[in-house]
Amino acid sequence: MAVKIDELDRKILECLQEDSGRSLDEIAKIVGSSKTPVWNRIRKLREAGVIRQQTVILDPEALGFEACFFVLIRTSEHEADWQAAFLKALRDRPEVLEAHRLAGDIDYILKVRVANARAYDAFYQVLISEVRVHNVTALLSMEEIKSTTRLPLVAGDGA
Repeated sequence: MAVKIDELDRKILECLQEDSGRSLDEIAKIVGSSKTPVWNRIRKLREAGVIRQQTVILDPEALGFEACFFVLIRTSEHEADWQAAFLKALRDRPEVLEAHRLAGDIDYILKVRVANARAYDAFYQVLISEVRVHNVTALLSMEEIKSTTRLPLVAGDGA
């Protein structure tokens, strides 16, 4: 369920998406308000679940994670026990940055960050030892063209 937010909330959220490390004074100045109302709105947005967490974004290549694979998984298993084991395997693997259940021919897609192809193979071997999958296709990203965590907070977007 979408939470009702106004234009000031949008400005605050956009400012936080750009750099959540900014001080309340900086945010207030940018959005044209004072510190206390900005703090109150941020607190309410957290309580409403609009702001889930604040974090930093690291450069994976600078840390040696040069390979990004998109892993397409098909399975013939759909029982609750298999799904629980599969979800646990994904949650236990820090290489898995994202996992989505899909509609269509592919059941799941994973975004996996590793150092290289050998590290991907090690990840793959562990995954298939923990859960049975029908078919796995790994696609190596040759170039990251766009990557963002920012949501488009423009007026009239239904939020």
